[in-house]
Amino acid sequence: MDAVELLEHDHRMVEQLFRDYRAAASDAQRRAVVELLVRELSRHAALEELMVYPLAKRVLPDGEREIDEHLAEHGTVKKLLLALDRLGPGDERTDALMAELQQEVEHHVREEEGELLPRLREALEPEDLADMGRELDAAKHLAPTRPHPHAPDEPPALALAGPVAALYDRIRDRVQGRPRT
Repeated sequence: MDAVELLEHDHRMVEQLFRDYRAAASDAQRRAVVELLVRELSRHAALEELMVYPLAKRVLPDGEREIDEHLAEHGTVKKLLLALDRLGPGDERTDALMAELQQEVEHHVREEEGELLPRLREALEPEDLADMGRELDAAKHLAPTRPHPHAPDEPPALALAGPVAALYDRIRDRVQGRPRT
C-alpha cells in the first residue's frame, strides 16, 4: 500500500469504528470502541504530523498554509480524544463527545481526501509514495496510542517527544488492560 492508500485505509477504519459505536449494545462495548478509536486516531495523527505533513509543506505550493490548517484540526480532534479517554464506561457525556468527534473527523477526512492527498499523489513519484507507505506502516507500531494535545505537532520537537509519548502510552495501556496491536 502506498502512503495515500494507507492513510485512506485508516480513514475507512475510523469510519467503521464510528458505525460500531452506534451499533454497540452495551456501555462496555461502546467503551471498547472508544478506546480503539482513541488509539487509532492518535496513531494516525502522530504519523501525519511526523511524516506526511512536513513532506507536504516542502513539495506543495502553499503547503505551509494548508498544513497549518490541518494541524489546527488535529488539535481539536486531540482535545476531544483526550476528553473521551478520561471518561469511564457509561458516562453520559460520551455520546455528545463522540458526535462532535465524528463531525470533526469527517470534515478533516473530506479535506484530506479531496485536496491534500490528491495533490501529494500528483507531486510525488509512485516509488516515493510506496516507500513512504512502508515507512508509515512500520512507524504505526511505534506511534503514540493516546492523544497528546499539548505536545509538539511539528518536527524537530515532535521527533523527540513522539517516542517518549509512545512508550508512556504503551505502559499505560498495559497497566489499564487496553488491547494491543
